[in-house]
Amino acid sequence: MYVCRACGGVQARWIGKCPDCGAWDTLEEHRVDRAAERDPQRGAAEAWALDPSALGGGDAAPAAAAKPIHEIDGSEANVQRLPSGIAELDRVLGGGLVPGSVTLIGGDPGIGKSTLMLQVAGRLAGGGGAAAGSPRAARVLYVTSEESAEQLRLRAQRLGVAQTPELFVLADTNLARIIEQARRTRPRVMVLDSIQMVYKADLDASPGSVAQLRRCAAELVYLAKLTGIAVILVGHVTKEGHLAGPRLLEHLVDAVLYFEGDRYHAHRIVRGIKNRFGSTLEIGIFEMTGYGLREVQSLGALADAAGASESRPGSVVCPVLAGSRCVLVEVQALTATGFLGAAKRKSSGLDANRLAMLIAVLEQHAGLRLADRDIFASSVGGMKVAEPAADLALLLAIAGAHYKRGLAPGTAAVGEVGLGGEVRPVPQLEQRIREAQRLGFRNVIVPLAGAPKGESLIRVRTIAQAIEQLG
Repeated sequence: MYVCRACGGVQARWIGKCPDCGAWDTLEEHRVDRAAERDPQRGAAEAWALDPSALGGGDAAPAAAAKPIHEIDGSEANVQRLPSGIAELDRVLGGGLVPGSVTLIGGDPGIGKSTLMLQVAGRLAGGGGAAAGSPRAARVLYVTSEESAEQLRLRAQRLGVAQTPELFVLADTNLARIIEQARRTRPRVMVLDSIQMVYKADLDASPGSVAQLRRCAAELVYLAKLTGIAVILVGHVTKEGHLAGPRLLEHLVDAVLYFEGDRYHAHRIVRGIKNRFGSTLEIGIFEMTGYGLREVQSLGALADAAGASESRPGSVVCPVLAGSRCVLVEVQALTATGFLGAAKRKSSGLDANRLAMLIAVLEQHAGLRLADRDIFASSVGGMKVAEPAADLALLLAIAGAHYKRGLAPGTAAVGEVGLGGEVRPVPQLEQRIREAQRLGFRNVIVPLAGAPKGESLIRVRTIAQAIEQLG
């Protein structure tokens, strides 16, 4: 069969375009052993079902027989979560790890996934993530398939988790031996770093291929559901942006987290893409230091504090919502001399389509001549801004860079811009205003419609009124 590495769809023969997702040249050959199809999931984890005493890693195994929904005990649905000990990660997970769940965390190589997972394992094994009233720490099995145990200990010493007796380390790539060690140690949490290097010996395929990923992930999912162990898989993002190669892993697991950020910036962001046990709107913010990742408590760190005390052309601070929290992000723009008909439009951390739309709105409704100007826009700190509430800040940054004028010191801006040049209201405006004022921004430019009462608010109806605020 042929499996699409973009969507995981299965086709009987190779074709140039995947009929499920429409991607070109994404079908890869996948050979299946018909003898293995009799029970493709259980594999090495089947031994656990034959040994009831081994089911002590977490909650009890799932019931083998179906029963009416009204006879199901309601307490079984309210599974006690296991806090990881890192509040920013627990926020994204929805309160902590769920026993029997499989979580996949992906990101670019070198972004800090292994550092974060080792810190989580150390907190759990050291009792930092124990639930209230828990008498002991959670046992953690950390499986490293890319490093040796000695290399992992060196990193653990730097992170301060090397003296944790409940943290077990295994350096292996064979799935059967990994599951056997899990049966012997009986952990509550198992971290596998990374899934690309793990293989099953009975499959005639190289590690990281579609066949190996599908079978290894399926057996780990079955192991988690059978034993109640919370399994965390680490996967890399390829050059094409696929998580651990094909996206089929995202369909198998319960939660998918992306570790984002520029490796040359200190800030990192954990974002939930899929979560069967919580919301996907929350984000966790970290700062990479010499001693590991540090949680960022003050969300104003993504915006330069100087923006509240001085005026800078081409720089505007906008309060952006990320889940239930408000983050102040500095949006910057630069205009330079270009060539008519070949002007550059580049953006980093911002939606390129909205950038092009705002440039057209400025030309049509504000009279700015930008056809022969190269325009560059970015969000400071590695934060990706996609919501329309940042339209007004980006528009003012472009206009300020063009006129070489900036907003008054201590002024932020928020609002959606329409194609008619009007400034439209945005959701949860009062929360955005409170957060901006708390971090020292005395004035906030807001849409006229839906704006609350307040002397510090500058209400505008059109972009022409907003551009008048540039000094």
